[in-house]
Amino acid sequence: MKHMSSGFTIVEALVAIVVLGVGIVALVSASSSVTRMVGRGKMETRAAQAASRRMEELRAAAGTTSPRCGNPNFATGGPVLSGGVTERWQVAATGKVRQVRVTVTYLTVRGLRTASLETSIPC
Repeated sequence: MKHMSSGFTIVEALVAIVVLGVGIVALVSASSSVTRMVGRGKMETRAAQAASRRMEELRAAAGTTSPRCGNPNFATGGPVLSGGVTERWQVAATGKVRQVRVTVTYLTVRGLRTASLETSIPC
C-alpha cells in the first residue's frame, strides 16, 4: 500500500525561514544606509544653498554703489551660523576684478566638511 502525503517537511520550512530572515536583514541594512545618505545629501544641499545665497548677496552689494564695489557690505566677513552651516567669505580688497570666495562648513556623521564657492566680480 502506498502512503501519500502533501505539504512541506520541517526541513523545507526551516530553510524557507532562514532565507526569509537573511532577506529581511539585508533590507534593514540597506534602509539604514539610505537614511544616512539622505541626511548627508540634505546637509550638503543646505550648505550649497547657503554658499550660493551669500555669493548672490555679495554680488548685489557690489552693484549697489557707483562706482561699483563701494558698499561696506561688499567686504570680507563671517563666521555666520545659520541652519547648521557656518559661512565665511573673503573679498579681495582692491582691483578692477575682485576674487570672492565663500566657504561653508557643516557637520556630517563623519565629522566636519568644508566646501568653497569662488567667483570674480567686476568692479
